[in-house]
Amino acid sequence: MGRVIYGMIQSLDGYISGPEGGPQLPMFGEPLHRYFNRQMENTAAAIYGRTMYEIMQAWETWDADPESSPVEKEFAPLWRRVPKVVVSTTLKAVGPNARLVSDDVEAELRRLKAETEGIIEVAGASLAASVGRMGLIDEYRLFIRPTVLGGGKPFFRPDLPLELKLAGTETLPEGTMLLTYEPVR
Repeated sequence: MGRVIYGMIQSLDGYISGPEGGPQLPMFGEPLHRYFNRQMENTAAAIYGRTMYEIMQAWETWDADPESSPVEKEFAPLWRRVPKVVVSTTLKAVGPNARLVSDDVEAELRRLKAETEGIIEVAGASLAASVGRMGLIDEYRLFIRPTVLGGGKPFFRPDLPLELKLAGTETLPEGTMLLTYEPVR
């Protein structure tokens, strides 16, 4: 059975994007990118909503760009090899190594968790709130960057009350802290 993990980079004040939308957190450099490359190596499957999937699709061809750094060129094939489940009622098709789920989402995600060995990544606050309400998230990873946005899209949706217990902390490169929590069930 897979372990479903929701983790995203966020500001000190809890936002994954700024008031104007889009990522407005400072870009991270090679040391932190290498950390995320190792995370992707250990990912067995990924669950995306439409918006996050469309953002991440850039990795389909990123390594072909001569402007890409070596660490980015390393990440792109790691991302492509991970099977993806895209939850959307508006998309009509998805790219390679991805499967579109529009109906009976909870049953599909429960089946994915039951049939997958290893880490299943959930990306995106709205989707994670839905998956959390289903009781499918096993771990929350808060990658806290040393910046304050003052508003925007929060990591946790206000319509998802949770009781969590601290499972671990880790100091990462570039002043980033990883706080790991598990739901109290």
